[in-house]
Amino acid sequence: MIFEQLKKKETSLSLIGLGYVGLPIALEFSKKFKVIGFDINPKRVALMQNKIDPSKELDSSAFDNADILFTSNPEDLRKASFHIVAVPTPIDINNMPDLTPLRKASETVGKIVKKGDYIVFESTVYPGATEEVCIPIIEKLSGLFFNKDFKVGYSPERINPGDAVHSLTNVVKVVSGCDAESLENIALTYQSIIKAGVHKASSIKVAEAAKVIENTQRDLNIALMNELSIIFNKIGINTFEVLEAAGTKWNFLKFFPGLVGGHCIGVDPYYLTFKAFQLGHYAQVITAGRSVNDGMSKFIVTELIKEMIKAGKNIPQSKILVMGMTFKEDVSDVRNSKVSDLVKELKTYGPKVEVVDPHADAHEVKEEYGIDLASEMSGDYDAIILAVAHKKYITLEEKDFKKLLKDPGFIFDVKGLYRNKIKNIRYLSL
Repeated sequence: MIFEQLKKKETSLSLIGLGYVGLPIALEFSKKFKVIGFDINPKRVALMQNKIDPSKELDSSAFDNADILFTSNPEDLRKASFHIVAVPTPIDINNMPDLTPLRKASETVGKIVKKGDYIVFESTVYPGATEEVCIPIIEKLSGLFFNKDFKVGYSPERINPGDAVHSLTNVVKVVSGCDAESLENIALTYQSIIKAGVHKASSIKVAEAAKVIENTQRDLNIALMNELSIIFNKIGINTFEVLEAAGTKWNFLKFFPGLVGGHCIGVDPYYLTFKAFQLGHYAQVITAGRSVNDGMSKFIVTELIKEMIKAGKNIPQSKILVMGMTFKEDVSDVRNSKVSDLVKELKTYGPKVEVVDPHADAHEVKEEYGIDLASEMSGDYDAIILAVAHKKYITLEEKDFKKLLKDPGFIFDVKGLYRNKIKNIRYLSL
């Protein structure tokens, strides 16, 4: 039984892909088993060997007493018998699933897998992808047969960057396997680190579907709030005040409007709509929600520019500050950040745009979006857009904004952080 072998440290567990998802899992397992942490980026591996998390989520103490080998050499993976794949599954410029990282990871596994090995995928995919895309690659390169020579499972990641409460070990883990034996071994392996326990899905496809609808549901709920904010803006009432009132009912779901980016909520629904289209179904509701959320940057900029023009501002001569670049508060991750769309939209009107963020890496932002992060706020702005609710921004007061703004100055508070707190600056919100 492979779980017993892992427990006795007769073999190793490997983690392929050491990003936001993979590294925390690898370190948690390393408290129980011998672990091999593999990443294709040698620079990232070197950082981890020195107890540095490249994603800046974990401090050095997380690496203490870890029985783990960090490597960028795929040959080292041969020492493991239980392989977990946790690579990104992004979308391309046409909002289609980009399975390149997953295919390459499957190729890596296919070259080193041996008889009796287990392979568990954690990357978010559409239902069927593990069996239709990954397994054939592994079979072709290994010369082995699925279910006969090696076992496969799927256990969707539920890592929430920046969330210390809903941590890896405190959230129920969905697990699945290709047969009863694999399900039992995979469940026991994850149960050894997940305090909240595991949920055994009836099949790999069910587990894949469960993951992809978690974020699709959130996306649709936020899309409803965003559409409501557009309607309430036309009526002339504040969306957050409406939600505050409606939220007094016990069964009202408390979602809020805003920019929807990141590598989960803004991406996963496209995996489901892709699969639906393959099956001949156009996913109207999901697609409509995505359209609303993707259009919020344009809406925010349009509303701000209209108000600035009414106040007599010469937009091409204006200077606008955008506060926040990451996809969510208090993380360094800028992947699929919708703030980039907001900046791009602003620039079409011709003003000078400065972007600041206390957590984002300037080199990464430049490489990913072509945006230069300012090292500090220079002041003399005509408008400020508070795009991300970083803790550092929450502590600011109206006098702090007054120092940065010309008179008249504008604040567009995307998250409604300063509702009822800004009295003498022209204030806009969703």
